[in-house]
Amino acid sequence: MNMQRRFGISSATALREDSTIRTLMDDLDRTMQMVECDIATEEQRARIFDRADAKYPVLAMALATRRDNLKVTIVALKQRLATISEGHVIG
Repeated sequence: MNMQRRFGISSATALREDSTIRTLMDDLDRTMQMVECDIATEEQRARIFDRADAKYPVLAMALATRRDNLKVTIVALKQRLATISEGHVIG
């Protein structure tokens, strides 16, 4: 019994999902780069670069948390992509 019948995923569906996930990952990566730039800008503005410093900007801390969450999401999407690829040959 092949993978797609067992999981009920057709090749067309897998290709669509693969494409959607790759596009989303690209978008999230660009967003993460913008957030990293915003963090650097805020650190420059405050002239404080040590996150352990009590005067470290709250905005930079919040943005760092957002960046970390984006990284976790990208990793989860990569895992989903690997799962799709295991059952299908996707070019």
